Amino acid sequence: MNDMVFATAFYILAGITILSAVGVVFLKNIVHSAFLLALAFFGVAGIYVLLNAEFLAAVQLLVYGGAIAVLIAFGVMLIQRRDMSSSNPDAAWSPLGLGMAVMAMVVFIAAIVLTQFPVTNVAPEFSVEGLARLLLTDYVVAFEAAAVLLLAAMVGAIILAKGAKEA
Repeated sequence: MNDMVFATAFYILAGITILSAVGVVFLKNIVHSAFLLALAFFGVAGIYVLLNAEFLAAVQLLVYGGAIAVLIAFGVMLIQRRDMSSSNPDAAWSPLGLGMAVMAMVVFIAAIVLTQFPVTNVAPEFSVEGLARLLLTDYVVAFEAAAVLLLAAMVGAIILAKGAKEA
C-alpha cells in the first residue's frame, strides 16, 4: 500500500511538472508562462520530497520557486507592453527544436539504459553541516563569486527594466 501511495504521488507530481513545463513553452501570454514556471519548480520540489531529499526540496522552493520565479514575474510585468497576449510569439524554429529535443531524449534514455548503476546498502555520508562547512571554508571564493555575479545580474535587470537615461 505504501509503495502505491508513493507511486501515485510521483505520477501526479510528474504530470503537474510536465504539463506546466509544456505550458511555459506553448502559452502566448508570458505572465502565465512565468507562473507556470513557478508551478513546475514546486512540482520538482515535491518529487525531491518523495526521494527523501528534503534539503534539496527546501532549496528548490526557496531559490527557484520563490526568488527566481518572483524575479521573472516582476521582470515580465515591468516590461510595458500594451497587449500581453502577444508578448510570447510563436517560434519559427519549433520543428528544429522538437527534433533536437527528441534526439536529446533518445541519448538520455540510451545513457540510462546502458549504464551499469552500482547497488550498495551503505548510505552516503552527507550532512547539511558538512556542506555548510565546505561552502564557508574550502569553496568560499567560489561561493562569494557566485553571490557577486547574482548581484550584478540583479542590478543589470533593474537598470534594464527601469530604463537607464542616455548620457
